[in-house]
Amino acid sequence: MSSIGTGYDLAAATFSPDGRIFQVEYAQKAVDNSGTIIALRGKDAVVTAVDKVVASKLLIQNANPRVGNANEYIGVTAAGVYPDCRSLLDYVQGEALKYLQEFREPIPIKKLANNLAEYVHIFTLGISRPFGASVFLTAYDAQRGPIVYVVEPSGLAYEYKAWSVGKHRQAAKTEIEKLKLEDMDQDQLIKEAARILLTVRDESKEKNLRIEMGLVGAATGGKHISIPAEQVLEAERWAKEKLEEDDLED
Repeated sequence: MSSIGTGYDLAAATFSPDGRIFQVEYAQKAVDNSGTIIALRGKDAVVTAVDKVVASKLLIQNANPRVGNANEYIGVTAAGVYPDCRSLLDYVQGEALKYLQEFREPIPIKKLANNLAEYVHIFTLGISRPFGASVFLTAYDAQRGPIVYVVEPSGLAYEYKAWSVGKHRQAAKTEIEKLKLEDMDQDQLIKEAARILLTVRDESKEKNLRIEMGLVGAATGGKHISIPAEQVLEAERWAKEKLEEDDLED
């Protein structure tokens, strides 16, 4: 009975007999079924890339972006149910603004990640339902270098060298593990991010996909930016040529 959640998934505050919270698992499943997102931390930059499903060809190019900013210096990339992603983006922007008003300096990324994790966890205590979203927070520090945090629907927050969530996360992680990220500059990271997304994409089933990317690093002065569409398309062209070369060699 408990293995399928019957009777134990009516509230997020209810544990099953074997100690599971099914609504949190359902929220994680919503993230796992969304478009693939990867974050790559190189020697002087962090690149996040999203394989975003475009619901209609009539949408303008930047409709419902998955890549945004908490403030000038911290990037936010979210996977999962889009309204939940948007709500969490609004929350981190509010937290960043409150910290700036109180302390007159930008909020540290670790502080913001912990605040967001605590906020997300509150929704596993029965107030409402858990957020069906995972959030990447990225920044660059002159002393520590590139930084990546991921906040999960359960309220856990981890720091990673690189990570992937979404539909093809396992295949993407396998590709990421082959890379020597610590030796890569931002241009190499952008190209490899595009290559990984094209490699794991299922062309026979998935249509109308568009890649969005965010970047923060030494070259941007520690500020997070959305990579222009022209540069993303150039990286996609490079990735397609690279994949064709690899196919010919095989």
